[in-house]
Amino acid sequence: MNIDSTPDFVSKVYQTTRRNLDVVRKRLNRPLTLAEKVLFGHLDDPAKQELAPGKAILQLRVDRVAMQDATAQMAILQFSQAQIPQTAVPSTVHCDHLIQAYVGARKDTDTAKSVNKEVYDFLASASNKYGIGFWKPGAGIIHQVVFENYAFPGSLMIGTDSHTPNAGGLGMIAVGVGGADAVDAMAGLPWEVKHPKMIGVKLTGRLNGWAAPKDVILWVCQQLTVKGGTDHIVEYFGPGCASISATGKATICNMGAEHGATTSIFPFDERMATYLKATRRGKLADLAADNADLLRADDGAPYDKILELDLSTLEPYVTGPHTPDRARPISKLKDEVAAEGFPDKLSSALIGSCTNSSYEDIARVVDVARQAGRAGIKSAVPFLVTPGSDQIYETIKRDEFVGTLEAVGAVVMANACGPCIGQWKRDDVKKGEKNSIVSSFNRNFPGRNDANPETFSFIASPEITIA
Repeated sequence: MNIDSTPDFVSKVYQTTRRNLDVVRKRLNRPLTLAEKVLFGHLDDPAKQELAPGKAILQLRVDRVAMQDATAQMAILQFSQAQIPQTAVPSTVHCDHLIQAYVGARKDTDTAKSVNKEVYDFLASASNKYGIGFWKPGAGIIHQVVFENYAFPGSLMIGTDSHTPNAGGLGMIAVGVGGADAVDAMAGLPWEVKHPKMIGVKLTGRLNGWAAPKDVILWVCQQLTVKGGTDHIVEYFGPGCASISATGKATICNMGAEHGATTSIFPFDERMATYLKATRRGKLADLAADNADLLRADDGAPYDKILELDLSTLEPYVTGPHTPDRARPISKLKDEVAAEGFPDKLSSALIGSCTNSSYEDIARVVDVARQAGRAGIKSAVPFLVTPGSDQIYETIKRDEFVGTLEAVGAVVMANACGPCIGQWKRDDVKKGEKNSIVSSFNRNFPGRNDANPETFSFIASPEITIA
C-alpha cells in the first residue's frame, strides 16, 4: 500500500469525483456547495444513494484514514480480527498523544519513549504488517503532519481525533470519527455519516492590525455557540478567503470542532497552491488548478444558514474561561475579568497545539519576541512553545527562531499535543489554586490542560498569547 498522495492517486480521485457528480447533478438539478461536491463525489452508489440533509445516511468511499496513538491501538486490534493483509486505503498512525510536557523537547520525548515503549513497539510492528504509515514520537502532531504531507483539495479523509477537520484548510473534507469507523474504512467498507446540512460563512475584506485567522474562528464560535454547528458542515466562501494563508485556513477549520460542526472547508485558491508547492507537492497544486471547478461552490449554491464577516472590522478576540464560545473582543476583556472576578494575573502562556503550531504561527510569535528582546523584556511566567512537527522545528531552528524564543524565556517543547490535551506535568501551581493561563489552543474546559479545575483557561491567537 502506497500511503502517499501521489499525482496518480489524486488524479483518480478527481476522475471519480467528476464521474459521480455527473450522476448526482442529473438527479438534483441544482447548484452544489463545495462540501456537497466532495461528499457526493465520494458516494459509494451515486445513482441510488438517498440524498436528504439531516435525515439520510450517506455511504462514502474515503481516500485516507489517520489515527493518533491513543486511539490507534484498539482500532488496529479490531482491524487485525478481519484477517486482511493490508489496509484498503492509505492509512497512518501518529505518535503525538502520549508525550508529557515537563522539561523540554528532547528529555520529554525520551521519557515518553521509555514509559510507552510497549505501545510504540506494538504500533510500529502492526503498522509495518498492515502497510500503515508510522510516524514515530517527536515526528509531530497528527493534523500538522497530515497537512504537510498528505492533504489535498477535494479529498475525503476520516481520522480518529476530533480536530481532523484541520485539513479543511487545504480544501479537504476531513472528519473526526471513532475507531470503529476507521476500521470499516481500512477494511474496505463504505463509511457512513448522516447527510449534513450546510452553513455558509461569507468572508469579505482583509485582516489587519493584530487580527489573525484565530480571531475569525473565535468570532464564529461566538455566533454559533458550542452546539450550533452540530450535524452541519461549515463552508467558507467569498473574496476574503483569498487573503488568508493555507495554515490560517487550517486554524479556522480545526476549531470548527468547538462549535460542533461535522467539519469545515475552504475553496481551493492560490494560497493553497502556494502551500502545496512549498511542501514539495507542486504537481498536486497543478492538478487542483486543472480541476478547480470541482473545488469551489457553484454560483447560487444553497446554504441552510449564512453568516457574514467583514475581516477588516475584526479585532483580536479572547475566549474563555471554561468554554470556547465565551468569546469577546480583547477591548472588552479587562472589564469582564474585573466584573466576574477571574484571576487577573497570568500564571503561564502556551503556544502550539494542532490549531496553532505551524511555521507561520511561530514566525508571528518570534516577531513579537524580537520586539520584546529589543526592549529588554522577558516572560514573567512559564512560556511554552510547541512546534507542530519535526519539519517545523528544524525550519525554525534553521531560521534561528529557537534562540530568539529562548532569549525571552520560552521553553521549546516536544512536537506533540502536550498541554493542550492535558499532557502537562505542571508543578508551578498547586492543584486547587486559582490561576489564569492563556494559550493558542482549541479547548479550555475546566481541568483540561493541567488537571486543575481552578485554572481559568483563556484562548487567543499566538500573537496575543505572547503579548
